Amino acid sequence: MSRACELAMLGQGSVEPNPPVGCVIVRGDKILAEGYHTGFGQSHAEIMALEKIPAGEKDELKQASLYVTLEPCCHHGKTPPCTEAILQSGIGRVVIAIPDPSPNVAGKGIEQLRQAGIKVEVGVSEDLVRQHLGPYLKFVEQGLPWIIAKWAMTLDGKIATRTKDSQWISTKESRRIAHQLRGRVDGIMVGINTALADDPLLTARPAGPRTATRIVLDSTARLPVDSQLVRSVDQAPTLVVVGPQANDAAVRCLKNAGVELFCSTAPSPEDRLRELLEELGRRDMTTLLVEGGGAVLGSLFDSGSIDEVHAFIAPIIVGGTNAPTAVAGNGAIRISDALGLEDVTWRTIGSDQYVHGLVAFSK
Repeated sequence: MSRACELAMLGQGSVEPNPPVGCVIVRGDKILAEGYHTGFGQSHAEIMALEKIPAGEKDELKQASLYVTLEPCCHHGKTPPCTEAILQSGIGRVVIAIPDPSPNVAGKGIEQLRQAGIKVEVGVSEDLVRQHLGPYLKFVEQGLPWIIAKWAMTLDGKIATRTKDSQWISTKESRRIAHQLRGRVDGIMVGINTALADDPLLTARPAGPRTATRIVLDSTARLPVDSQLVRSVDQAPTLVVVGPQANDAAVRCLKNAGVELFCSTAPSPEDRLRELLEELGRRDMTTLLVEGGGAVLGSLFDSGSIDEVHAFIAPIIVGGTNAPTAVAGNGAIRISDALGLEDVTWRTIGSDQYVHGLVAFSK
């Protein structure tokens, strides 16, 4: 199942809003075939693996086991049901990490296999697979995108100097990883202050499997029409989220420039942010990368919306009471209330330290 998880992650960024799924077929201690879901609308992992079984092995599949990270589908979608292919193969045992919570499946695939006489085991490496399938599970169960917080900061926790200079805190190697993140998400979000201070492009360079929608939280429609985000709408969509107090003329200028506007009538920034996340879920966005600034990340952390963290820590000290920090908002009252990360990894990237982990309450 661990190998099936590794295979599944090869499809990350290409299969969404479908889940990344991996499959390994074995008999005894021999691996007969492997497969993973390679892209949305393409064959599922089980089909890919079944098609790779050597011809000379297909008559002995009653003694074989199929390991798959997610319950096989039993309905006609973009592709035929995987359960039918498994039944036709003659495989005698199916091992599943977790049931699929999708209403189209939800245990029906497991039941169909069992009723046909196949031995089915569920729950193998469940925690590991739930970690990998976090975005899919949150999307299906809550209708919301999985939110990834990313920032680069100095050793003293600053994301810019007191004059708002921030380029570059992290190394080229760290920024390369950040671009890889951009290339596999559905949306990349920043606040208007970050957009004004940095004039970012917010695209993956080089391009990844997905082209993310650039999202700017801009209550009063201050984003300049000559900004990189507006001038590059032909490269990637730009969505500006405005509030009821937005200037009508500025809104029209952004629309005329090709920018999509999400006009929220919610009274507070927190309510508008919640409304936006629900809208992104309706648009089948399963992953949202948030790159700042501190107010946006603080609001998301305060509301318990962040699921995953990527932080790059540079061995430099900026100082300054007024220099912005990565996460603002209200924050924790006591250290015991601080949000913890689980499944944490630390890597040295050039001179930077790269920390990745899942927010504990997201698991």
